[in-house]
Amino acid sequence: MDVFEAVRTVLATRSYRPEPLPRESIRLILEAGRLTGSSMNLQPWHFILVDSREDLEQLGRLAKTGPYLSEAGMAVAVAIEDTKYAVSDASRAIQSMILTAWADGIASNWVGFFGLEAVEKVLQIPPGLKLLAVVAFGYEVEPRTMGKKARQPFSEVVHQGRFGQPFEK
Repeated sequence: MDVFEAVRTVLATRSYRPEPLPRESIRLILEAGRLTGSSMNLQPWHFILVDSREDLEQLGRLAKTGPYLSEAGMAVAVAIEDTKYAVSDASRAIQSMILTAWADGIASNWVGFFGLEAVEKVLQIPPGLKLLAVVAFGYEVEPRTMGKKARQPFSEVVHQGRFGQPFEK
């Protein structure tokens, strides 16, 4: 799958088959995050692979907005350093992982931004780092038609030169 096709068709998934993912797929997903560009090449992130069923079930209980973590084949917790661009840099890394997974037939969804304090403790995130997100990865229970997205029309969100000026084809 080419990159634009992955962007066009990727969907957030909240229901997974609890089977483990192939080790090579896990490695590619983590490498995609690691290789993502960052401001001043600071790479202000740490990726924690969570792939034991017991740990995934515990994270699903603790992350109020992500009970589906308990069903996932794996999860990646993303901890960030306290730098000015860490949130945007780590968000880019997460999107790289999500798109890499999707291109490999693996669905995902992001859990985060708040309510992860208990998860931070379980994962033993050290002082000086903050848990930005936990991303669930796995095979969908019921594969859906890819690309069926409700998005604002191109003409309403894309401007040329100045706000309100239509994009010229």
